[in-house]
Amino acid sequence: MKQLTNSTKTAGPRCDLTPREIVEKLDAFIVGQDLAKRFVAVAIRNRWRRQQIDPAMRDEVAPKNILMSGPTGVGKTEIARRLARLTGAPFIKVEATKYTEVGYYGRDVESMVRELLDNSIALVRQQERVKIEDQAAAAVENTLLDMLVSPPPLVGSDEASEQSDVESQYQRTREKMRAMLLAGELDQRTIEITTQQKNSPVMIGGMGMEGLDMDLQGMLDKMMPKNSQQRQATVAEARVTLLEQKCDELLDDDKVHAMAIDLAENMGIVFLDEMDKVIGTQGMSADVSRQGVQRDLLPIVEGTTVQTKYGYVRTDHVLFIAAGAFHSTKPSDLMPELQGRFPIRVELDNLTSDDFRRILTEPKNSLAKQYVALLATEGVELVFTDDAIVALADYAFEVNQRTQNIGARRLHTILERVLEELSFEAAEINLGRVEINQAYVAERLQSVVDDENLSNYIL
Repeated sequence: MKQLTNSTKTAGPRCDLTPREIVEKLDAFIVGQDLAKRFVAVAIRNRWRRQQIDPAMRDEVAPKNILMSGPTGVGKTEIARRLARLTGAPFIKVEATKYTEVGYYGRDVESMVRELLDNSIALVRQQERVKIEDQAAAAVENTLLDMLVSPPPLVGSDEASEQSDVESQYQRTREKMRAMLLAGELDQRTIEITTQQKNSPVMIGGMGMEGLDMDLQGMLDKMMPKNSQQRQATVAEARVTLLEQKCDELLDDDKVHAMAIDLAENMGIVFLDEMDKVIGTQGMSADVSRQGVQRDLLPIVEGTTVQTKYGYVRTDHVLFIAAGAFHSTKPSDLMPELQGRFPIRVELDNLTSDDFRRILTEPKNSLAKQYVALLATEGVELVFTDDAIVALADYAFEVNQRTQNIGARRLHTILERVLEELSFEAAEINLGRVEINQAYVAERLQSVVDDENLSNYIL
C-alpha cells in the first residue's frame, strides 16, 4: 500500500496503471465495448493524477461519474467488477431497485456507503495482516512448543548446577521439537488448545435499521464475558486457529479503520445497477418511491458525509458507475440534478455473432475453456472445432434476435443444451476424446431454434 504524507493515508494498490494498460487488462476478460473501457480507464487514471497534485486543489477535483446504458449481458457489470480487481479498490455492486425513499419500508441509500466501508476494512486488514504474519507465526510457533514440551521442574536454590543442567536439557529438547515442528513431523499430533468463541450477532429491527449509529454489537462484546472453549486439535489445525487469533491481537483496529475510511473515500467504487428501474412511468403508484430514491441518491453521489460505526465517511471522491438497460426509458428521464452528477455517458453496443465467437474463445476464462476444464476432471478430452464455435455463436445471436435479447448470457443456455447429454454420462462412461463440431451442435439445437415457441421456453 503506497503511503502518503500521513501514515493513515493510502493511494490504494495498483492505482498507477496507465489507461492503455487498464484497457489491455480488461481486454483479457471482456470482448468489445472499447469506448466504455476507455472511459473507465481514464476515470481510474484521473484518481492517480488527483493524488499527485497540490493538496489545496486535490479536494476540488471531483470524480467524473459514469452512466452506462445498453441491453443486459453486454458487459456493463463485468467491466466495473474487473476494474475493481485490477486496481485493488474497495468495490460494491448494488441494485438501485432495492432502495426506497426515506419513510418507506426498504433499505436506506446510505447503507451502500457502509457496505463500501466494510469492503474497504476487509481489504486493509488483508494487506496489514501480510505485514505482521511473520511475527504472528513466530509467536504461534513458540506457543505450540510450550504445549508440546513441558517446562522443567524447579529445584532448590542450593542445587543451582543441577537446575542449570535441567534448563540446558530442556532447551535442547525444545530446539529438537522446533526442528520437527518446522519439518511438519508433528502435524498429526493431538494437543489441547483454548479458542475464543465470538458472541452471536444481535439482530435489531429489520429493513431500514442500518442507520443506527451505535455499535451495539461491539458494546455487548465488551460487556459480556469472553466465551472460552477447550478442544482437541491436531498441531496442523491448531497452527491455523492460533495464527488467526494472534493476527487479530496484533492488528491495530483503530489504525485499520482509519486507513479503510481513507481508502474508501479516495479509491472506492460503487456500481449502481438497474438505474433505469428507478425512473417513474405514468400511471404507476410506485412512482413516488422511485422518484424519492433518485432524490435520496443525489446527495450521496454529489458528496455528503455518512455516519458509520467506524467513523464518518465522505463520498465526495467515491467513483459512482451507474448502469441500466433503458429499454422503455432513457437516461434523460432521470432527474436533471442526478443526470448532472453523471457527466460521462456511454452506450454499450449490442453483441454480434462475431462477438459471441470471440467470447467463446478469446477471454482467459472463456466459456469453452471452462467446459473443457470441467469435463477434463472426468477424463474427457473435450475439443471444440472452429465450425462448432461459429455455429454456437450464430445460434446464440439468432435466438437473441428472435426472442428476448439477454446478451452473452444466452451462450450459457446454448452450451448447457448442447453438452447436457455429455455432462450427464461423463462420470460413468470413459469417453476419452470428444469432438464438438458443427453437425453435433446442429443436431441438438436446430429443432429447438426452428420452433419459436419452443425456443422461448428452452433457450
